[in-house]
Amino acid sequence: MERIDEIKRMLVKKATGFTTGGFKPTNSDSESWIGRVYLYKEEETIPTDNEGKTMFPLLQVCLDGLPYIPDALKGTKVLTVFISKDIPAGLSPNGDGWIIREYTDKDLLVIKDLSCPSSSIKPFLLKSCLIEEDYPVWDSGDIPTEIEDELVEMEDQEEITDYCDYTECYSGHKIGGYPCYIQSGVNFGDGFEFVLQIASDEKANFNVIDNGNIYLAKNRLTGEWVFYCDFY
Repeated sequence: MERIDEIKRMLVKKATGFTTGGFKPTNSDSESWIGRVYLYKEEETIPTDNEGKTMFPLLQVCLDGLPYIPDALKGTKVLTVFISKDIPAGLSPNGDGWIIREYTDKDLLVIKDLSCPSSSIKPFLLKSCLIEEDYPVWDSGDIPTEIEDELVEMEDQEEITDYCDYTECYSGHKIGGYPCYIQSGVNFGDGFEFVLQIASDEKANFNVIDNGNIYLAKNRLTGEWVFYCDFY
C-alpha cells in the first residue's frame, strides 16, 4: 500500500470545482455563471458563429478569489465561453463552433444585459470549492506509461485492487486538475495544457451531445485555446 500512496502523490493535482445554483446572485462583477455572460469589453457583444447565428452564452468564470488557479491562467481575470447550437465534434480551435474570451486586469470590462433568445441553457450562479485531490482517469493518456505498467503489475500480483478504487476525478465543472474523460483521452497538441472542464448540467438544461463533457486546453507559449468533447 505504501507504493500506491507514492504513486498518488506523484499524480495528484488540485482544482477548483463548481456547483450549480442554490444561492442568491448579487450580479456583481465577480460572479461565475453557467448559461449567462454579462462581462464584456465596451465594444463587444455576443459573438456569432460561422453561419452568422448568435452563439449561446455558456460560461462566465471570474478567477479572483477562486481557491485554486492553474499556472496557465495566472494573470487571467475573467473567462467567458460561447458555444454554437451544433457543438463541435472533434478537436476545434477557438472560433470554430465555440469562442473563449480571456481577460486580464488591464482589460476594462462593463456589465451588459445580453442574452440569446434561442438558447435553452438556463442561467445559474456557480459556487466554487477547492478540490484537494484530483487524479487522471484510466486510459486517459495522463498517467505516465511506466506508472501504468507498474499499476497493472500490482493488480496482477493482487497488491492492489483496481486503480479507480484509490483515486477519483472530479466530474463536474472545474478549473485545473485533470480532464474527466468519458471515453479514452486525447492529445490536445504540443504545448497545450488542460485547464477547464464544462460538464453536462441537468439543472442548467445543458447537455453535451449525450451527457458528455467539454474540455478546454490552453497553450502557455502562444496563448491559443483548443476545444474537445466526449460523451456516452
